[in-house]
Amino acid sequence: MLLRCLKFLLVVLFIFCSACAKRSNKNTITIATAANMQFAMQELADRFSSQTDIACEFVIASSGKLTAQIKEGAPYDVFVAANTKYPQAIYDAGFSYDIPKIYAYGKLVIWSLDEKLQLSFETLSNLQVKHIALANPKTAPYGLAAVNALQRKELYEHLEEKLVYGESISQTNQFIISGAAEIGFTALSVVKASEVQTKGNWILVDDSLYSPIEQAAVLIKRGEQVNEAAKAFYEYIFSEEAQEILLEFGYSVNE
Repeated sequence: MLLRCLKFLLVVLFIFCSACAKRSNKNTITIATAANMQFAMQELADRFSSQTDIACEFVIASSGKLTAQIKEGAPYDVFVAANTKYPQAIYDAGFSYDIPKIYAYGKLVIWSLDEKLQLSFETLSNLQVKHIALANPKTAPYGLAAVNALQRKELYEHLEEKLVYGESISQTNQFIISGAAEIGFTALSVVKASEVQTKGNWILVDDSLYSPIEQAAVLIKRGEQVNEAAKAFYEYIFSEEAQEILLEFGYSVNE
């Protein structure tokens, strides 16, 4: 009798645990996030989760790297990129439900932890500055914007030997914070984040020096049916509340 009861309890426990696991998986989504959105995304996800009980997990990398991973079948639900080019490539390849939609416009800054440096484009040529960090322009839109700015200021060839490339904005930030680079280019949203806003000093790069950083998102196809939890987060990105959060992080948004 005791043995039967134990078996029954084990079966019930197994069913209960399985149900909990399914519920947990259903209420957790994975967001492929461009590195410039790292801090803003945390705030967006916290607000969203508190209202919906849907947990958000992140994979943070350059937009180009995330695009390659999605095409290889990475199990992501939403792709929040740093431009429109990569989400468009996802749509063209049949991996998203709809065309990319712009959620924000990014801005570029020059940042240094050396508060003695008077920041300007002229400072980049200073002999004290031996390394200038920027994200890889081949995969990171902010890196491409930095190269464009240097080219328009006719400084790129002159400074090329000083340039050190991070795989993404996150790694670029690490170069600057660690002192591996005395100065570098990053996203305004990074220096606006509470985690780093008291570190060093920065200046805004005139947006006439680079093409507009139009940041778009897409809802990734995973099976025949739409993941309703992922769809809810995707729609939340364009909500008034989310757009206000993005403004706080220095992005421009559609009025």
